[in-house]
Amino acid sequence: MTTRHGKKYIEAAKQVDSTKLYGVDEGVELAKKTSYTNFDGTIEAHLRMGVDSRHADQQVRGVASLPHGLGKMVRVLVFAQGEAVGRAEEVGADVVGGDDLIKQIEGGFLDFDVAIATPDMMGRVGRLGKILGRRGLMPNPKSGTVVQPQDIGRAVGEARKGRVEFRLDRTNLMHVPIGKASFETKALTENLNALLDAVQKAKPSGAKGNYVRSITVCATMGPGVSLDVLPALAAATTSN
Repeated sequence: MTTRHGKKYIEAAKQVDSTKLYGVDEGVELAKKTSYTNFDGTIEAHLRMGVDSRHADQQVRGVASLPHGLGKMVRVLVFAQGEAVGRAEEVGADVVGGDDLIKQIEGGFLDFDVAIATPDMMGRVGRLGKILGRRGLMPNPKSGTVVQPQDIGRAVGEARKGRVEFRLDRTNLMHVPIGKASFETKALTENLNALLDAVQKAKPSGAKGNYVRSITVCATMGPGVSLDVLPALAAATTSN
């Protein structure tokens, strides 16, 4: 079935040379230029990886701290008990709680963007796996969201600044936001560099050959702009 696009998309797509691999700055600028929505669209990076998600030693997952954030308020929830509750409240977590909070989420409460938990809460938080897991909100040590009480301040601060999680999907792709179309090109480029650097550092032991096969940037509902992979990866390593 052929996908039908609207007039605005077609006009935006005319500005992109589908046969060309763009440099990072030029590609990001073009993604901004082809953002045609009435709202401030999100600029996303889509990476096709040279790994097979069916194998445990080829999983790619990690966290990137974007220097310029994502351009939105991030609501942070913390699962904690005892003295850790007061610590989380002191550092400005939006929602803090234990068993009562777990019950609220089971009842449908999902008004938050990042969930953090102390290790002693994970035995109980685990029962929320089906609810939080499918939304990418489940606390996980690998993503830095299961932390000791003394590290809650750092974790909340990183979440507020623009901490994004990347994870390989079943089709060996990763889709990660890097900011808003209203951002300056330099800010988006630096955010993209931070993401690509983190992805390279997360290279699994089982990865062979070309680890990152393609990089595409685009605005919400906008056309994809293909980047030249090797220069993009090299620039990301140099700048971080």
